[in-house]
Amino acid sequence: MLQKPPVIKHYRWHLGSVAWILHRITGLLLVFYLLLHIWVIHNIASGPQGFNKVMGVVQSPIFLLLEIGLLGTVLYHAFNGLRIIIVEFADNAASAHKAIFGAVMAVAIFLFLIGGIPMFLHFLHSLR
Repeated sequence: MLQKPPVIKHYRWHLGSVAWILHRITGLLLVFYLLLHIWVIHNIASGPQGFNKVMGVVQSPIFLLLEIGLLGTVLYHAFNGLRIIIVEFADNAASAHKAIFGAVMAVAIFLFLIGGIPMFLHFLHSLR
């Protein structure tokens, strides 16, 4: 008699796995930013012409929006890293990792709003 093939179970996304993936992605984005920052410093140091060229690019509206994204990236990576440290080294913190994630993300979102709103207003002002 033929047997049914085994059922393939789909992976369920959990908060910890999503946080892990986002932590890796934000880490890669920060490495990309570091390389971009080195390029900017290199061109600024090449003299007034290089400085003016870089400032023209960096002060464009798209870069002002990217700076807001950079703020969010840094805050997520930093506060999720803090959560990882707490979960790894504090006694019995692993059982409360969802609550810790919620707390550190609430702080990160609060700081993002404090920093992001003025940056966004500056972006809107640059469009005029």
